[in-house]
Amino acid sequence: MAQEFRLPDIGEGLTEAEIVRWLVEEGERVEADQPVVEVETDKAVVEIPSPYAGIVLKHGGAPGDVIEVGSVLLVVGEADETVDQVPSEAEGSDDDSTLVDVEADDEEAGSPMFRSGDAAPIVGTISDEAEVLTPRTERAPASADHVRALPIVRKLARDHDVDLSLVEGSGPGGRITRDDVQAAIDSGTQPARVESPEPAPQMSVPTPESPPVPTTTATATEDQREKMSRLRRTIAANMSKSWAEIPHVTTFEDVDATRLLETRGALAQRYNRKIPLEALVVRAVLPALDAFPEFNATLDGDELVMHASRDIGIAVDTPDGLLVAVVRDADSKGVLQLADEIVSLGEGARGRSLSVDQLTGQTFTVSNIGAVGGGHGTPIVPYGTTAILSVGRAVEKPVAYDGDLGIAPIMPLSLSYDHRVVDGAQGRRFIALLIENLEEPALFLAT
Repeated sequence: MAQEFRLPDIGEGLTEAEIVRWLVEEGERVEADQPVVEVETDKAVVEIPSPYAGIVLKHGGAPGDVIEVGSVLLVVGEADETVDQVPSEAEGSDDDSTLVDVEADDEEAGSPMFRSGDAAPIVGTISDEAEVLTPRTERAPASADHVRALPIVRKLARDHDVDLSLVEGSGPGGRITRDDVQAAIDSGTQPARVESPEPAPQMSVPTPESPPVPTTTATATEDQREKMSRLRRTIAANMSKSWAEIPHVTTFEDVDATRLLETRGALAQRYNRKIPLEALVVRAVLPALDAFPEFNATLDGDELVMHASRDIGIAVDTPDGLLVAVVRDADSKGVLQLADEIVSLGEGARGRSLSVDQLTGQTFTVSNIGAVGGGHGTPIVPYGTTAILSVGRAVEKPVAYDGDLGIAPIMPLSLSYDHRVVDGAQGRRFIALLIENLEEPALFLAT
């Protein structure tokens, strides 16, 4: 019997998702648990597997369509069946296993996913090709905007003036990889852009009864309207909500980063690995969160929930917008562990390959705007938390020490917090303790 598969909630209260591409076309066979479609949620692109084996009779939408949780995503059956043979909810089918149970109890399911009768939970997985935004087809448009390539590959091509539409991809399904672009660059014969010939102008012959009508030519000065990406819309909604509901206060300070940068350099040299500045900043922040737990909290109505865990969000600048990747239980990890995890999360965020769990649920956030040359700023507190720390770029400046003038790398700090929870005096105490730790790393490395 033909069976409907409805879009499941793949976590964090998902209400809708956008279809990115179908991995199995209508009329093709799909096996149980085989990925059948890529969908984009608010923050991630995930592959969703089919709970049924059979012939794909119908897609629930085309690439680019937005469908709601609980709506039909897929109809699977046998070759001789039609979608009309799927039992409707009004018919009240006796076999509940033929439809996805959209009312399944979360505790019984053991996950935020919908279940199909007694079948195992439907779990979405992150795709290695999370940025592929066109359906699989042999007749892909010959345009750099429609080729299959990750953002980092597109940037490399732009930087070296390589036309991706003329590069043959060696990745899965014809995806263009970084090596493909690099090979074109190294060869010195990378394909040049081919300009489309201009169509012949259409001439109108005026008549006495019909004077010539002036024509307009599009220029670069005209306004252009472009729909924001799903991620950009999500960022906008979250920022609006935070700014509208949280009364922000921002405290600005400068810290002498001499010892911090020396420590970072010594660790990188000793262990021959990259040490992101965020790894040291997180370790310096943890003692301050212990001393002032209201900075690691959530305001829930009239109650303040001070979290036992230290799940630190790390803001990551990606080609698609700002994402916050989460280091779980940061207080249980040393600097080297934090360094490795932060590097991995950053790469995953830029490649859009992180899971929902890795992108949600932070209890405090660190944003290193110094990585893009920033200084002081007014970071917006992520909704559901009470504070965020922004770290700027360290710049050598004159500094007075006990009457003597010297030069030191000065790193700007900006701490924004929820004024409903934290008073100005408490904000000053928090950042004072943080400055002590940053100026002498031994204070937090010893813990």
